[in-house]
Amino acid sequence: MSDGDVMEKLVSLCKRKGFVFQSSEIYGGLNGCWDYGPLGVELLRNVKEAWWRSMTYREDVEGIDAAILMHPRTWEASGHVEGFTDPMVEDRKTNERFRLDHLLEEAGVDCTGLGLEEMTAKMAEVGLKSPKGNELGEARHFNLMFKTHVGPVEDSASVVYLRPETAQGIFVNFLNVQQAMRQKLPFGIAQIGKAFRNEINTKNFLFRTREFEQMEMQYFVAPGEEERWLDYWKEQRWTWITEGLGIAESRLRWREHGGGELAHYARAAFDIQFEFPFGWDEMEGIHHRGQYDLGRHEEYSGKQLKYFDDQSRQKVLPAVIETSAGASRQTMMVLTNAYAEEEVRGDRRTVMRFHPRIAPLKAAILPLVKRDGMPEIARRLEAELRPHLRVAYDEGGAIGRRYRRMDEVGTPFCITVDSDTLQDGTVTLRERDSMEQDRVPGSDLLAEIRRRMDLWRHPES
Repeated sequence: MSDGDVMEKLVSLCKRKGFVFQSSEIYGGLNGCWDYGPLGVELLRNVKEAWWRSMTYREDVEGIDAAILMHPRTWEASGHVEGFTDPMVEDRKTNERFRLDHLLEEAGVDCTGLGLEEMTAKMAEVGLKSPKGNELGEARHFNLMFKTHVGPVEDSASVVYLRPETAQGIFVNFLNVQQAMRQKLPFGIAQIGKAFRNEINTKNFLFRTREFEQMEMQYFVAPGEEERWLDYWKEQRWTWITEGLGIAESRLRWREHGGGELAHYARAAFDIQFEFPFGWDEMEGIHHRGQYDLGRHEEYSGKQLKYFDDQSRQKVLPAVIETSAGASRQTMMVLTNAYAEEEVRGDRRTVMRFHPRIAPLKAAILPLVKRDGMPEIARRLEAELRPHLRVAYDEGGAIGRRYRRMDEVGTPFCITVDSDTLQDGTVTLRERDSMEQDRVPGSDLLAEIRRRMDLWRHPES
C-alpha cells in the first residue's frame, strides 16, 4: 500500500466513522478548515486532557486561558506585525497563490536560511513555474495574521488580530500568575487555546490548517539555567509522546534547527518529528527563547515584568524554555500512528490502535444474541461502566462483524454477554490488538479494564 493510499484511506475512514468532516461541506467546504465529529471530538479532547494533566498536575506549572483578542501592541512587541510572514507567489493566469519556499523545495531547492531575495534568485535560476505550468508573479511577503475590528467603526484605530499563537497571552500574564500563585523560579504557565493563521496553502488534512488549537507551556527560569531546563523538557516531551500518546518510537526523531532557520526569538530550537505518509514533519517544538519575550513586552508596554528574588533581593528578567504543540496536529499523528490493515484468517481487518487512555471509546458492550435475557444483562453492565468510561452498546449483526466495527474505530475492549454469563456471571473480554479473549467476572470489569489500560504498550514499541 503506497503512502498516498494510506492518507486517502485514513481521510475516508475519518469521515465515514465520524472522526473528522470537511467544514461547511454542503456548500463545497472551506479550504483548511475541518469539523470534528462525535468520535473525533472525543479523541481530540482526550489528547488535550492528557497533555493538560501531564503539564499542570505538578506543583511548578500553572494553567491559564487568555483571550483570543489582545491589545494590538502585543503583536508589535512580539514581532508578528513586522515579521510573521511567508514568501508568496501568484499564478499569473489563474491568480492562485502559493508558498514560494514550498514550490522551490518541490523543485529540489533547499530553502533553509534563505530570505525572500535569495528565494527570488533561485526561482529565476531554476525557471520555476506554478503547479499548473504557468508563469509566476513577483515574490512578496504575506502576513499570516487575520485582522478584524473592535467597536462600531472599522478604521485603523480599531484594528485587532486573531491571535496566531497562545504564547503571548502567557507572557503578558507572567507576573499576574507568579504573584497570584506565589510561584518561585523556575515555574511554568500552560495554556490550550485556539489560534488562527491565514495560511497561503493548507495541506495534508489536519496538519496545516487556518484554525487550530495550540498546547503551549512557557517555563520561566533564572538566566544561566536555560540549558539544563531545555534538556529536561526535551526528555519530558519525548516520554509523554511515546508513553502518554502511545506513539511508536520507530516513527519519531529529533531535528535541531540550524542557525539560519531559527526564529527571531529563539536561541536554540528542537523539533520532535513524526513520520507521516507524506514524510517527516514537526509534531512538537522545544525552544530556548532567552529573555526576548518579557524584554520586548517591558519595552513596548512600559511596565516592568521582572521577578523579585527573595534570596538575592534582586529583580531578575527570566529566560524562557517553551514547549509548543498543535492539538489538531498531534491528533492527526495519533490517527496516523494508530491506522493499520492486516490479514486475519483470510479476512482483511482495519484497526485503529489508539492508546486505550485516549481512544474515543474505551469499551463496547455486546450481547451475543437478542434473547434469553442477554440484552438486559448487557444494558446493566453498560450502565455500570458509563459513569467511568466512554462505552458503546451494539447488538446489531453477527458478533464477528461487531468486533470489526469496533476495531475500525479503535475501541480497545469488547465485552460479550453470552450463555455462560447467564450461568456464572462472567463475560468475554476481547482485546483489540491481540484479539485474545478471556473470561472475566462482570463485577470485576471496571478494575480489569483499567489494569489493562495501564499496562498497554504500542505493538511496535
